[in-house]
Amino acid sequence: MIIPVILAGGSGTRLWPVSRKSYPKQFINLVDDQLSLFQQTVLRVKGQLTDQAPIVLCNDEHRFLVSEQLREIGVDDAAVILEPVGRNTAPAIAIAALYAVKNIDKDAQILVLPSDHAIANVSGFVEAAQFAGKVAKNGYLVTFGIKVVKPETGYGYIKKGDQRRGNDNGSDNENDAIIDSAFKIDQFVEKPDRPTAQQYMDSGEYYWNSGMFLFGASEYLNELKTHADDIYQGAKSAFEGVEKDLDFIRLPKTLFGDIRSESIDYAVMEKTQNASVISLDVGWNDLGVWSSLTEITTADQNNNIISGDVLAEDTTNSLIRAESRLVATVGVDNLIVVETADAVLIADKSKSQEIKAIVNRLNAEGRSEAESHQKVYRPWGWYETICLSERFQVKRIQVKPGLSLSLQMHHHRAEHWVVVKGTATITRGEEEFTYSEDQSTYIPLGTVHRLANPGVIPLEIIEVQTGSYLGEDDIVRFEDNFGR
Repeated sequence: MIIPVILAGGSGTRLWPVSRKSYPKQFINLVDDQLSLFQQTVLRVKGQLTDQAPIVLCNDEHRFLVSEQLREIGVDDAAVILEPVGRNTAPAIAIAALYAVKNIDKDAQILVLPSDHAIANVSGFVEAAQFAGKVAKNGYLVTFGIKVVKPETGYGYIKKGDQRRGNDNGSDNENDAIIDSAFKIDQFVEKPDRPTAQQYMDSGEYYWNSGMFLFGASEYLNELKTHADDIYQGAKSAFEGVEKDLDFIRLPKTLFGDIRSESIDYAVMEKTQNASVISLDVGWNDLGVWSSLTEITTADQNNNIISGDVLAEDTTNSLIRAESRLVATVGVDNLIVVETADAVLIADKSKSQEIKAIVNRLNAEGRSEAESHQKVYRPWGWYETICLSERFQVKRIQVKPGLSLSLQMHHHRAEHWVVVKGTATITRGEEEFTYSEDQSTYIPLGTVHRLANPGVIPLEIIEVQTGSYLGEDDIVRFEDNFGR
């Protein structure tokens, strides 16, 4: 039995301004108009490799994004485990392994997949995972090494050792076109400089480190206990303290936060004698930077990757993405231009890895552009900031059919609501009434209120906030259907 474990806690800072802390790259439709990277990851194995529901680990703040995106692709039986703080991959995978052993099957294998990778040859990947499962039955911890096709400085590398013997790695079927064999791991290598990366590629002895793994859940826990017992004991204590919260499994913040932050590579794979690597050549890309999109997207006749409302004149070798308005370029080459409603990025394509420095500066200055977009998604729908000034703010709010916001009040602001689409049931103090399009109401400061959509189509309102403080933390909740 193979259980998918989806790691969905990344931030994707080098894909700013589209990827942000509140809505990172794994939840965005970057390479598919219909599916996010997270959804593609789940569907990559669902029904093709295994019928087992996935175990998903994500940040607490992304729990409703995960839930909604799983619902959209028809997955309603996933175990969604909430990490109160990030502690890297070794503790996260330990929690997933403990869950699998206790709640599913003590002999289960887990397939660990980051949620932000693109894979072109899905059937090839499934075959590789099946092969890895055979290798793992011999007690090996298998990682997938990506065939090196260029001297990439943005990836870690794995140096393969001797070929494994005495296991099922000598198949004579079509897998051989995709997988060379299973090898011992000689060395994990950090991101190299370009000359060193060239040497790695020329030698033929190295793979890119994909961060994907397959092994027995119990075998991983045993190896973790042997080589990083403090992490094992911390994960065990945290798992024993989990609480059910709606459809989520919530880890205790103190216990999980006390675990040493460490990657699986450092904690286990570099130390165990049972680490194995298999070669994978399936059009893999971790989409870590904007320039990586040019490797998996078909360019136009000028070698440009263009999306959105773009006019490109005498423009070559560039990636241009417009999300909310017209973007025009003239006489430029080798640029990345990414436009969103509140930020525009212009960068030399060769400097993609350095975009993270902009996000660091935004964070240091406390600017909201690092955290969230103008459109912010909530479990009941979304809101979009249209105008923000010192003492007023205008928002467009959409509420899904049958859902409602929390029963709440504000200490520092009043609100004016105008219904522009659908039907609203409004609670204002002791009153409750229903409004339709073109009707409006006023919510005085300090008044308990709620907005609900009783209809079958989305409800949209325009909200005008006025007051001395307009932050989202000025909310006192009395009732909430989403346990916030």
